[in-house]
Amino acid sequence: MFQLLWILLIGFILGVLAKLILRGPQSIPWWLTMLLGAAGALLGNAVSGWIGVRHTSGIDWIRHLLQVGFAVLLVAVVAPVWSRRKT
Repeated sequence: MFQLLWILLIGFILGVLAKLILRGPQSIPWWLTMLLGAAGALLGNAVSGWIGVRHTSGIDWIRHLLQVGFAVLLVAVVAPVWSRRKT
């Protein structure tokens, strides 16, 4: 149960960070921001494991950059689709 809450909290933080990095307004609801951030975290973890940088001796900067990058990518792709869907 706590792991799910942790994933959602990190997803929300990554989603908000992704929205701050992108230019212009992203009119997506907070729950979608959280889900896209969580998906970005999962994709970042998967890719960092695939390229062999998931666990390092210090802070896993490459893994975290990949997580933020995937969150930005997902928000950038989904936000325009979401806004077109509502109009």
